[in-house]
Amino acid sequence: MSLFLFKRLITLIATLVGTSLVVFAVLEILPGNAAQIIMGPDASPEAVTALAHKLGLDRPAGVRYWEWITGLLRGDLGLSYAYSTPVGELVLERLALTVPLALMAMFFTTVFALVAGIYAAARHNKLGDVGVMGLTQVGIAIPNFWFAILLILLFSVKLGWFSAGGFPGWSEGVLEGLRALLLPALSLAVVQSAILARITRSSVLEVLREDFVRTARAKGVSRRGTLWGHVLRNALIPVVTIMGLQFSELLAGTIVVESVFYLPGLGRLIFQSIANRDLIVVRNCVMLLAAMVVIVNFVVDVLYAVIDPRVKASDI
Repeated sequence: MSLFLFKRLITLIATLVGTSLVVFAVLEILPGNAAQIIMGPDASPEAVTALAHKLGLDRPAGVRYWEWITGLLRGDLGLSYAYSTPVGELVLERLALTVPLALMAMFFTTVFALVAGIYAAARHNKLGDVGVMGLTQVGIAIPNFWFAILLILLFSVKLGWFSAGGFPGWSEGVLEGLRALLLPALSLAVVQSAILARITRSSVLEVLREDFVRTARAKGVSRRGTLWGHVLRNALIPVVTIMGLQFSELLAGTIVVESVFYLPGLGRLIFQSIANRDLIVVRNCVMLLAAMVVIVNFVVDVLYAVIDPRVKASDI
C-alpha cells in the first residue's frame, strides 16, 4: 500500500506541474491587454504602458510563471487586476458557495443513481428495469441549464416555494443557504445521476452472474442480503471511477448553473474575470479546479485498494 500511495503521489505532482504549464501557456496566447481593458479604450498609450509595468505584464513570461508558481507554494495568489483585491480572498469567498453546491449535487447524484441502478438490476428485463432505463435516457438528453430553467419556472414562478436566484449568504443560516442551493444542485445532479445509474445497473448485473453469488444463494442467503452484502461492494469499482469523474464535471458545470441562478460562486468569478481580462484570477481559478480534479482522481485510486483488496500497486 505504501508503494501504491507513493506512485500515485508522484503522478499527482507531475500532473499538477504539467497542468500549470498548460494553463499558463494557454492564457498567455489569448488576445487582449488587461491594462488596456482596465484603463478603457480612450486611455493614452503611455498610461496603458505604465499600468502594464505596474502590474508586471511587461516582464518575460518565464519570470512571471516562476513568480506565480512560487507564490502558489507560499499561498500568495497575487492581486486581482480588476478588483485590486488579493486573489486568495476572492477565491475563498466564492469557494464557500461552489464547493457546498458541488457536494450537494454529488450527494443527490449518488443517492438517486445507486437506488435507481440497483433497483433496475434487481428487476432485470422487467417493468421496473425498463422504466428506470427510460427515465435515465431522458435525463441524459436534458441539458443542465434547460432543466435549471424548468425548475425555476415550476418551483419559483408557479409554486413560489424557492427563490428564482441569488444567495442570502451563510450568515443567514445554514438551512437558508442550503435552501438557496437546492434547485441548482438538483439541476446539476439530474444528468449525472442518469449516467451513474446506468453504470451502476450494468456493474451490478455483471457481478450477479459471478459464481460466488450463486454460491451465496445456494447457502440460503436471501436475494436482498446477497445484493447488498456481496454484490454491491464488488460492483463499486467502476461506479467509484465514474463518481470521481462526475465530481470534476460538477465543479466545471457550476459555471453555467451559477449564471442561471445568479449565484456568486467560483463559476461566475471565472466568467467575470475572463470578460475583464483579469488573467491572474482566471489562471488561479482554473489551476484550482484542475488541482481538485487531480486530487479527486487520486482519492478514487486510493479507494480502489480500500474497496477491493485485490488491487495492487502493479495493477495501476
